[in-house]
Amino acid sequence: MAPDADLRLALLNPWQRGFPLVREPFAHIGATVGLSATDVLDGYTRLQQEGALSRIGGVFAGNAGGAALLAAMAVPPERLDAVAAIVTSHPGVNHNYQREHLHNLWFVMTGHDDAAVRSAMALLEDATGLPALQLRMQRAYRIDLGFDLRSRTAPAPMTAALEATPVAEADRPLAALLEAGLPLVPRPFDHWAQALGRTPASVLATLQQWLDQGTLRRIGAIVRHHELGFDANAMTVFDIPDAAVDQCGEALAHEVGVTLAYRRERAPGWPYNLYCMVHGRDRTEVLEVIARATGNAGLAHYPHEVLFSCRRFKQTGPRRFRALPETAAPSATPTEVLDAVAG
Repeated sequence: MAPDADLRLALLNPWQRGFPLVREPFAHIGATVGLSATDVLDGYTRLQQEGALSRIGGVFAGNAGGAALLAAMAVPPERLDAVAAIVTSHPGVNHNYQREHLHNLWFVMTGHDDAAVRSAMALLEDATGLPALQLRMQRAYRIDLGFDLRSRTAPAPMTAALEATPVAEADRPLAALLEAGLPLVPRPFDHWAQALGRTPASVLATLQQWLDQGTLRRIGAIVRHHELGFDANAMTVFDIPDAAVDQCGEALAHEVGVTLAYRRERAPGWPYNLYCMVHGRDRTEVLEVIARATGNAGLAHYPHEVLFSCRRFKQTGPRRFRALPETAAPSATPTEVLDAVAG
């Protein structure tokens, strides 16, 4: 049986950031919300099974380690499902969406370093026979995506971004575990400590240090927004003069309702360098947020486009620290598009 609305709110809304870094975190949450540790673990397990919870894990800063880029392809409509299947099959791809645009397939490629990402992109271009826009992030203004489940469009409050300290090479195995998500057991950090040959205290201390140093934007529940009713999803792209883009990006990041904001490289035939995301429950409401945020940030007179998502083909955690499977070549099997949903 799926968790009721009150339990879902209690387990997800307060714990998208500030997850308790203690030996028995689920008992701590239970004491806060009036449940036993067993009830909390059962609740998170059911939320994960129904798809509302992706994992309890960490969101790393862009320069904490590994590499990622946003890519887009202009796919002929009759080939879209087949090409989406090829893209989805690559384990380094963590997001893959159809959007309303000539460039209609948008995905994020992740990897251990930039060379791995470039190699993976070459594989996909070869497998699909299509060129891809490759849009590397240059600066993040807001990336710690969290949702206020009581709201129609507004995200959880933004926290101040710190200058990130990269993950040390010796700590990459811990980063890989956090990237994958906590095991839903009473003492998850003990479980990691045993796997790494460390003490639970040292694991917890490293996680807290990463938060303090800006390496981690947050630790907590990472939700799947479609399953929680936020299925109106729009990316707005702006062509801003380079000298003004940082000021514009900072202004946009602080607008209520904006969930992500960042600067990316331009590409041949793609003049846009400033991006923002708005997630909401209704398309009209999302357009209202975009219009208000664009006006308040002083961006209305700059060239821009709004790209709503139509279908989600894939949404998983990134692989900036975790190893890829031995066979990571893309496959053209159409049945691999298993997660295609509207919105």
